[in-house]
Order: sequence, then C-alpha cells, then structure tokens
Amino acid sequence: MPNGLRLLDRLGVYSELNERGSSHSNMTIHSINGGVLGRKDIVSAAKEQTGYGYMRIKRTDLLDTLLEAVDEAGIALHYDKSLISITESVDSVTATFSDGTSDTADFLLGCDGIHSAVRRMHVDPHQAPVYTGMSGLGALVLASCVSEEARQEMRGMNVTMTQEGMFGVMTCTASDDEIQWFLSKEVPLPDSEDARNGWELHRREEVEGFKTQLHRTLEDAGGEWGNNLRELISNSTAVKFYPIYKLPTGGRWYKGRTLLLGDAAHAMPPHAGQGVSMAFEDAFLLARLLEKELSLDDAFKQFDDIRRPRVEDIANRSSGNAKMRRKTGPWGLWLKETGLWLFMQGAWAFGMDRWGSETQQMVYDIDKVNI
Repeated sequence: MPNGLRLLDRLGVYSELNERGSSHSNMTIHSINGGVLGRKDIVSAAKEQTGYGYMRIKRTDLLDTLLEAVDEAGIALHYDKSLISITESVDSVTATFSDGTSDTADFLLGCDGIHSAVRRMHVDPHQAPVYTGMSGLGALVLASCVSEEARQEMRGMNVTMTQEGMFGVMTCTASDDEIQWFLSKEVPLPDSEDARNGWELHRREEVEGFKTQLHRTLEDAGGEWGNNLRELISNSTAVKFYPIYKLPTGGRWYKGRTLLLGDAAHAMPPHAGQGVSMAFEDAFLLARLLEKELSLDDAFKQFDDIRRPRVEDIANRSSGNAKMRRKTGPWGLWLKETGLWLFMQGAWAFGMDRWGSETQQMVYDIDKVNI
C-alpha cells in the first residue's frame, strides 16, 4: 500500500522492488456467472496525494531485495540461531542462544513473527496466537497457460465470490509472467488435541485433492472468466495451504529493555493488505523515538501509545473483511454479489474511494506523526 511503499522508498529499495513487482492497482469484481459487478482503482486517490501506488510482489523477491540492501549497508546477519533465554539488568539485556553464544546490548527488539520466542519467553508469555476460522489455498502459475486476453485481465486484482469463499487472481511480477491465485475460505479448527498434527493432516488433504475440490468450487463459474479460472487450476502443480492466525488485541508489547515489533506484537489477518506496512511503520517510529533524549521506558511507552490505536483499527478492518469470505449458500452468494454491486456503484457515484477512511489509512505518514 502507499503508506508502506513510501517507507521502502526512504530506505532506498523502492526502485529495485518496482522492477520486480506488479504495480497494477485496478480491481475487478466478477460475478459467479462470468459477468462484472464493478471495477475501480483501489489506490488512485492515495497515489495522487502521496506519489505511491500499489505493489504485489513475491515474498522471495521482497526478501532478496531487503537482504541485498542489508549487505550493501555492511550490516552483519547471523543465521541458525535459536533463542533459549533473555535476561535483563539495570542497563543491559542479554539474549542467549542454543549454540552457547550470547549477545548483550542496551535493548532487544523482538521481530520474530507471530510465533515470537521473545514474546513467549519474556515480554508476554500468556499472549498466544488464535485461529481466525479462515484459511487460504494458493499457487503461482505461469501466465503463458492462459490466453493473452485473460492475461491482460488478470494484471490487476480480480475477485470472484463463490459459495466456498473468495477466489482471487492477480499477476505478481513486473513482467506479468506469473499469476497468483488464492482461495480464502472458512475452515474449522482440526478436531485434534495436537493442533499442529491436526493441521498437517488437513494440509495434506487440501493439497493432495486441491484440483478436484477447486473444480467443484468453481463448477458454477460461467462465461470465459470461469473457463480462465479452471484453466489456472488445471495448470497448477505446487499449492500451499495456510491456516490464518492472529494475535488478540490488548497484549503487552514491551517489558523492561525489550520491545516487540511487527507480527511479534500485533499479527493480524492479511485481509486488509497492511501487515508488512505496519511492520515498517513500527520500525520508522521507533527510530524517530530513539533519536530523542528519552529514557528507554518513555520511548517504548510513547511507541505503544502512538502505534496501538492505528494497529488495532487496521486489525479490526482486516477481521471485518473476512466476513465476505465465509461459506454461504446460493441465496447468500446472491446477496453478497448484490451488496458488492451496490457498493461499487456507490463508490463510483459518490466518490467514496476518494474521501473514504481507506484512503486516509493509505496516505498516513508515520514520519509526520507528532512525537
């Protein structure tokens, strides 16, 4: 989103990312019978105000670009480290690893994701990820498997509601040579005392039978668009299944000299497209606070006071967006499509995409926040 891309530009990596990712920001909502319920540019108003648009990029390309920048900056990275303990003193904090090594510094940042060891061992041991009830199934497919006309249509975000959930299609490279598809759907928590083993079994079932299941899900998809979706499924080989977890709001983000950032503090469902941007906003705000003559406790407290309202707002929007992905019947699907058509017409007629709260979230600049 524009708020995140602006920060990536300030880090000096935006141009490189732009050469790898897809920047098409048009969204098309298709009906199950193959028609079009509406089209809109999801970031046009925000781009006019910020100069930044929208980017879809493969995670591997994003990580490669960031790692190249880290290497150019001469920052040392240490791999194969497993945290086993954190100890704090009056003026320092020490992290100890399973290989017998340790490191001591003025403060420690836990940027280790939703299953954060830093959070679990030290900052907030009682805060644990919870399953959202939603899961995703998706794959990358070479664009050459569909017609040129279909490939042009898939350059932006394409959404089709089904009775099982939301099916999305988009290109994810600058050359539009790879297409990503996903099905976001409701999946019950496995009936197993060991959630990990339960998910492994369910994952195997989803992946092994994905073509049969998805062709069944898309059997009512009509027109040429429906044929294009089925063609994507038929040409998919490696698929991934991922249950979507989140952290409940209200958890502790810091303790003593240790602070959590990104998903370690506030992991949210991906349905608002802001997870990565939230992590970058965290980092930029912390950098500003550390430049001030504040005690570490005051800096961490101010970080919490500034970030928590925005993060919780985005998290609530993300959870709200999940409602459209829930399983339904034929009449429920009709109601969803009708609601989407009315929304798209209203957005165009009343300019809601220009002055709405979503645009305000995208033009937000963490470097302009008063501290």
